[in-house]
Amino acid sequence: MPFLLRDATLSDLPAIAEIYRDSVLNGVASYEIIPPSEAEMTTRFCANTSSGYPYIAAVDQNGALLGYAYASAFRTRPAYRWMVEDSIYLAPAARGLGIGRALLTALISRCTQLGFRQMVAVIGGAHPASIALHRALGFEETGLLKGSGYKHGRWLDTMIMQRPLGDGKDSDPDPSVYPGTLFEV
Repeated sequence: MPFLLRDATLSDLPAIAEIYRDSVLNGVASYEIIPPSEAEMTTRFCANTSSGYPYIAAVDQNGALLGYAYASAFRTRPAYRWMVEDSIYLAPAARGLGIGRALLTALISRCTQLGFRQMVAVIGGAHPASIALHRALGFEETGLLKGSGYKHGRWLDTMIMQRPLGDGKDSDPDPSVYPGTLFEV
């Protein structure tokens, strides 16, 4: 299936909200139980993008949203400002077609260009396909939170994976490169 990656826009929010809704109701990637409204998803999108984090959409030839990925602050304490957390969600029909890999590859590249030094994946349900995708793109397992969520009538584990970006921890970051406004130093 041919697709294009581009920056997500406000006009993508109805489709983003629907993809996320399906993941909340039917999956374990998110530990939310009740899908947020489109208005709430818009608030989250605006907060994230206005803080300098990338938000990428995958669309088909007709412009229909197939999936999206974004980076966000892993934690809001200032010393964490060089680490981002990735999130990837795909429409059910878009799974298993390489779209998630393309989104994550682009997200890694964008975050590296922006000067971030680490990317962490917090994988709900320790989902095997997500773990395999992250491993294939250079992430290493750094922890497993056992029984950390309860959803769909069962306890779920959460896998933590991490990947260095750029020089990672091998050199000091350049404060002038960091574009985000979330942190004040």
